[in-house]
Amino acid sequence: MVKTKMPHLDPTEKQIVFKIVYFGPGMSGKTTNLLYIHKALTDKYKGEMLVLDTEKERTLFFDFFPVSLGTVQGYSLKFHLYTIPGQIFYEASRRIILVGADGVVFVADSSADRLNDNTEMYRLMIENLKSQDIDPSSFPIVLQYNKRDCNPRLEIGEIERELELDGISVTESIAIEGKGVMKTLQVVSKEIIKRFQIS
Repeated sequence: MVKTKMPHLDPTEKQIVFKIVYFGPGMSGKTTNLLYIHKALTDKYKGEMLVLDTEKERTLFFDFFPVSLGTVQGYSLKFHLYTIPGQIFYEASRRIILVGADGVVFVADSSADRLNDNTEMYRLMIENLKSQDIDPSSFPIVLQYNKRDCNPRLEIGEIERELELDGISVTESIAIEGKGVMKTLQVVSKEIIKRFQIS
């Protein structure tokens, strides 16, 4: 039986806490996304950036209050944002970080030679979700084509065709410049809240 994951409710603080995980292959721009978001947010609406260093990559975490999204049923909203280490050998760490997620941003590297890396990591993510009894077809996932300034680059739609994805939300970004980063966060946030209100 597939479970519907519920966010954490804090009646004392009158908060609904959602967890968003930035997933993707190594060096695709997950860390760059979070660093930009943290820098762009006003201090009073964000927590401290916590960094866990691995040998070749960093795992980042911070929380924030998305004021623009208002409240839901009298509760204020709070989001926890995480990155996962993208190197293949950090599979155990990725599984742990993905536990309890309410939505995922899959950060794909648009470089033309990274198609296999992107699709392999996406399949691993789907396996991880299924291992938690989560149905990926109804789970909020946003596919972000990052590094749109590279050349040659993947065409929009290549990853979806390769993975036979249908109906997934897709955004484009150049995270190093901040382009498309906040839009991606807005899209996944709204999908998470919509799913929560329906369920």
